[in-house]
Amino acid sequence: MRDPVTFLPHRSTHVTAPDGVSLAVQEWGTALGRPVLFIHGYSQSGLCWHRQVESDALAHLRLITFDLRGHGASAKPLKPMYYKEDARWAGDIAALISQLELDRPVLVGWSYGGRVICDYLRQHGDAALGGVVFVDAVVATERALFGTCNNLMRLMGSEDLATNIAATRAFLRKCFEIPLDAGSFEIALAANMMTPPQVRASMGGRPADYAAELAALTRPVLAVHGRKDQVILPAMSDRIAEHAERAEHVVFETCGHAPFLEAPEAFNALLAGFIQTAGHSPK
Repeated sequence: MRDPVTFLPHRSTHVTAPDGVSLAVQEWGTALGRPVLFIHGYSQSGLCWHRQVESDALAHLRLITFDLRGHGASAKPLKPMYYKEDARWAGDIAALISQLELDRPVLVGWSYGGRVICDYLRQHGDAALGGVVFVDAVVATERALFGTCNNLMRLMGSEDLATNIAATRAFLRKCFEIPLDAGSFEIALAANMMTPPQVRASMGGRPADYAAELAALTRPVLAVHGRKDQVILPAMSDRIAEHAERAEHVVFETCGHAPFLEAPEAFNALLAGFIQTAGHSPK
């Protein structure tokens, strides 16, 4: 990853959600390119997409990263209601599309980001979208679809700092079958620790069954999964392919929970090709 002190985004701004929560946003790439909105996972930040925003293969696109509510540089209200209600997550995506004037953006959601996409679909459908990419994404909460990290995520909600840090480090290591370099891991750990334990705890336990939303999708869909994911099992992406009629399903055989970081060149080429194809789909 380039040094964040010297490598600045094309533009930094804030978007205000319908309930007043301020979301930190960064834009990269080409201002007039096809918009791509990247949505990170539980306890992460927009920094996790650094292999995409630095990619020559994606430089022709308008790339938008942001920090979910409660994460990174976004506002962090601590009351559980800010994280328990589907409509608030959906409102965040709608606000980003509206206030940034995104014309048929492609949404790319990693892990919990898949839930956020589905919350948006439940409230707004896919008429304003150009396509959807699910990356090791959550679309249901059946225990059989999850790996071995649920207890670690519970401990990440502890207000005991030593417990919190230890669980966060262990969780991050389980996210990658192909380990991050030391510098990138340090940045990821620091960004994760910016999510308060109360926020992490409030994000748990929210039921989900998005079969109807997946079945209703009319835009192009790509479901990507790492075969060796220990956080969300590949069966979750099988579920997406089962319900979303137009879904292309790609498995990265040697990757864990984050193929976009573990095999960035292959992932970026796949994403660029999908976006090019999606651009030719009818409105």
